[in-house]
Amino acid sequence: MRQASAPEAPVLYADSPDGALIAYRVFEAATQGGADASGGADASESADILTVPVLLVHGFASNARITWEGTGWVNALQAAGHAVLTVDLRGHGESDKPAEASAYLPERFGDDLVAVLDSAGVDRVDLVAYSMGNRALSAFATAAPGRLRRAIVGGAGPNELFASWDLDDARGVLLRGEPARNPVIEQVLRPAVDAGADRAALLACIEGVAGAPLVIPAEVPVLFVAGELDPVPDGVEEFAAARGSDVLRIAGRDHVSTLTSREFKAAALGFLA
Repeated sequence: MRQASAPEAPVLYADSPDGALIAYRVFEAATQGGADASGGADASESADILTVPVLLVHGFASNARITWEGTGWVNALQAAGHAVLTVDLRGHGESDKPAEASAYLPERFGDDLVAVLDSAGVDRVDLVAYSMGNRALSAFATAAPGRLRRAIVGGAGPNELFASWDLDDARGVLLRGEPARNPVIEQVLRPAVDAGADRAALLACIEGVAGAPLVIPAEVPVLFVAGELDPVPDGVEEFAAARGSDVLRIAGRDHVSTLTSREFKAAALGFLA
């Protein structure tokens, strides 16, 4: 395991089975939240829940700092008594960035999350994922269902976004500097290109993830959250109803602005309590 220092929390590296180094951070709980100080049964149950860290998994062309630290999620969870783990998915942030599509198949992401838990010495987590991060959640839940207590699926539904893209259109933006014909592809990829993202890694990620399923074992409680104006989680209501899960639609929010919603954070804290 390799470590580098950072002001807020040190960057740690987990070794995934295929050799990729996956960057993650650990944030300790700031308080013991709402545990009953009387020491009764309710206090014991609350304490047990608060010993399960929350793993936060970001989406495509982002990283943990932008998605979870910059939007106040880490602080909110810490203040409520939760320890937090954040991860940079492979191809993103400070993790390794292979350029082969095979390195981004769903099972690779699942392996990465298991490796992070093993490296951090964590047996079980609650998991909050956003957008493409839910395909990593799905792979993790399939590979290691016993290590997942609860899950929150944000900004995603049964239909994987990249499966609807013309991959040559994405290659034009990432490899040839051309404008995309599809305005959604342009909207997603152009900021990443302008910010200096690894273009080959992002293309490989698109190719590897395209069509990945969203599968979470029935015994895992799941809350689905989506912005009212977000088209990405199309079909989420029907998908959630089929497994007996609740859906929170946040009024006036799109795919990006949903992340900063206080309503989203409040619902997550309530669901994980």
